[in-house]
This record gives sequence, structure tokens and C-alpha cells, in this order.
Amino acid sequence: MKKSKKNIIVSIILVILLAFLIYFLRNTILAKDVSAVSIKEYINSYGAIAPIIYIILFTLVPLTLFPDSILAIAGGMAFGMVEGSVYTIIGAVCGASLSFYIARFLGRTVVEKLIRGKGKWFEDGVEKNGFLVVFILRLIPLVPFDIISYGTGLSKIKFKDFVLATIVGIIPGILVFINLGDKALNIKSKQFVISVVLLVLLCLASFIMKKKLSFNKLQKNIIKKGDSYGSKEKEEFNN
Repeated sequence: MKKSKKNIIVSIILVILLAFLIYFLRNTILAKDVSAVSIKEYINSYGAIAPIIYIILFTLVPLTLFPDSILAIAGGMAFGMVEGSVYTIIGAVCGASLSFYIARFLGRTVVEKLIRGKGKWFEDGVEKNGFLVVFILRLIPLVPFDIISYGTGLSKIKFKDFVLATIVGIIPGILVFINLGDKALNIKSKQFVISVVLLVLLCLASFIMKKKLSFNKLQKNIIKKGDSYGSKEKEEFNN
């Protein structure tokens, strides 16, 4: 009985969020223009509640194909380095939590399609050293943010560990993107050049980490301690 009530509540929440998503897709700037400048102007048009609108947009990003990096840059333009970072972290954690619980509610059959058949890797791997694995994956921007959230939702990791690892892991990347947006208002400044360099370094570091700390090794040395699930599946995950 309690489980049925819980499912009903979750269903209602999902319907409400879906309604928000449809509204924003049809009526917000995200459906018309993907430039960070236009998104910044749209967010600022809400005045005092602009931070709330921004956080809602970031929360709903996992349900769309819109790149969260552009939204983060817009956040830097709209709110500056400090406030932009805070709002983006809140929005990113809310979005990650939404994906996490959607995965747990919908189950493996549906989520497998979203994460391209890597449910087994997450289900068996993340639960072994959940915090550490999620933290490492969050440090690598080249690994799709939402795939991590959906996949982790299939594992038995505790929600608090998932959230904490997400917060700590996404901070470096968010700071770089927010800083880029903040300094983009003056592209001729030295600060903007530095922010671009930091972005390039972040992408380069992510690429190196993805190669050096491959998912094969992560699964073998950190998660399964020598066990593996087959080279074909792991090679596909690395690509």
C-alpha cells in the first residue's frame, strides 16, 4: 500500500515536471535560439525570479538534448562568477537527482535505451565503490553528464553518496564554464583569454583522463577487482 502511494506521488511529480518541460520547450528561448547570449537575455527578463528560472531550466536539461555547457555559460553571463556557480551547482544537482530517480522509477528496461545498453556496468560497478566512481566520472566532462545520472540510478548506491560525489566532482568543470560566461562580456580582455585557455586545458585534461583512466581499468581495478564483463561492452563504453 505504501509502495503504491509512493509510486502515485512520483508519477504526479513526473507529470508536473513534464508539463514544465513542454512549456519551456514551446515558449522559452531554448526552443528558438541556442546562443548563450540569447539565453542570458531571456533569463534576465524574469527580473527578481531569474535565478529560479535558471535553476528550473538546468533541472529540466536532462530531459532534453540541449547542451548544459551552453546553459552554464549563459549563467555566467547572467549572474557572474559567484552567484552563477552557486545557481548552476544547484540546478545541476537537481537535474542529476531527477535523472537518478527517473531511472529508479522507470527501471532497467527503459533506462537501458537512454544509456545505450550500459546498465549492467553501472548496476554492478557503481554499487561497489559508488562515491569514488561517480566522483571520478563527474570530473571528466567528456563523459555525458546525464548518462552517469541515469546509469547510477540503476545501481544500489545511496542517494546521499550520489549527490555528494556529484557536487564535489562537477565543481571544477562548472567553475570553468561559468568563468568563461562571466568574462565573455568583454572578449578583448585578458581575463577572457585566460578563461578560454582554462576551457581548453579542461577539455585536454578530460581527454587524457578518459584515456589514461579508461573505463576498463576503472571497472577492473576499482570496481570489480579483476572481474570483467567482456571486452566488446567495455570497448563500446570507451568510444
